[in-house]
Amino acid sequence: MNDQLGDQLKYILDGGECRVGLESTIIGFENDRAIVYRLGGLSIEDIENEIGKVDVQLNSSSNPKAPGQLKSHYAPRKKVEIGNLPELVSQYSHLKVGVLAFQNGVERVGPKNQIILSKSGNVDEAAQHFFAALRELDKKEIDVILSEFLPEAGLGKAINDRLRRASAD
Repeated sequence: MNDQLGDQLKYILDGGECRVGLESTIIGFENDRAIVYRLGGLSIEDIENEIGKVDVQLNSSSNPKAPGQLKSHYAPRKKVEIGNLPELVSQYSHLKVGVLAFQNGVERVGPKNQIILSKSGNVDEAAQHFFAALRELDKKEIDVILSEFLPEAGLGKAINDRLRRASAD
């Protein structure tokens, strides 16, 4: 957090490693209908189990109703590309790459330049490590961060949303 805020705050209380790893889910209500404005630490499935069907309205071009709705949000300084990791590594072979992988790394990238979010394939564990991993790769001496989408279930939806925003121009 201190990397993002710099000297804007006089004091930051470090509460240790985050259990969820994603910012909060933002839900609003319009005409008695629940609307998710930002995916976060609560999955759509968990919300719907509690309150029933919700609408999802994640994007806003200029007048967002909640933080995190603009096309680019929490983007690292390094360019982020998302897709099939082995293909991306081949495509960017002329550059120094960092890899942010869900479950399996890429052999052609050294271990110091890649982070695996969950070797067991658990999206909750991946969410817990996501922002720290993205920040860590952003600090490395690499040209581009290559990543892949996670399964579109549970917190995987929120991680994929953050990846899309991190890779936006």
